[in-house]
Amino acid sequence: MVRKSCVRAFSAALSLLALLTVAVPAPAVSQELDRSKVEQIVREYLLANPEVVRDAIIELDRREKEAEAAARQAAVSDAAGILYNSTRQAVLGNPDGGVTMVEFFDYNCGYCKRALGDMDRLIAEDPNLRVVLKEFPVLGQGSMEAAQVAIAVNTVAPEKYGDFHAALLNHRGQANKASALEIAASIGLSGADLEAALASPEVGATVEEVYTLANRLGLTGTPSYVIGTEVIMGAVGYNELRQKIEAMRACDSTTC
Repeated sequence: MVRKSCVRAFSAALSLLALLTVAVPAPAVSQELDRSKVEQIVREYLLANPEVVRDAIIELDRREKEAEAAARQAAVSDAAGILYNSTRQAVLGNPDGGVTMVEFFDYNCGYCKRALGDMDRLIAEDPNLRVVLKEFPVLGQGSMEAAQVAIAVNTVAPEKYGDFHAALLNHRGQANKASALEIAASIGLSGADLEAALASPEVGATVEEVYTLANRLGLTGTPSYVIGTEVIMGAVGYNELRQKIEAMRACDSTTC
């Protein structure tokens, strides 16, 4: 963090130097101040007023975050069909709910495991909430295997996907094909049926669809959420998700 701040401070100082240098008319520079003198003036000014660099960094952060948010919102709008209504996705809560929350998750993600309680509580308290789950395995081979089994479960018995999903996220230990199949068997699913579903190219196509979507939205980890056109990164917790859902219902936006 310190190194990043130093780099940004240096960049801000260079930008300010360039701005001040350009701001001086060319004849004046050649006749009164050469570049080295301008640089010395800027250096002395920044040393005397270091808060200028701080303010520049804060403003740069604000502009970058605004630009990133705008880009993600545009990506959500462009990908709305596949994001909210893909035939390959799992849906919990009210399938006809007035507000949809999309979650990208990984079965080996500790934050996703803790966030399960947030989702369960939101669904229990809001009968008009629709939750779309996107298998986004980013934590290695075990995560990929678990996601593939989950996709097979949703294909074979979508009505049991919710129970499977909760059980696997609550599972202690590595989530992989073996543990996922064991949990599927514990809720009454046929191993033979799941193996047949796993052999379908639809499993790979589903994972690829989510990877492509996550890349378009600029997602880098799990859990990540989408409500309306807002992309929410990280396990922000029940309260923040509830506030955004309520705002979406009241104002057709996550902020009123």
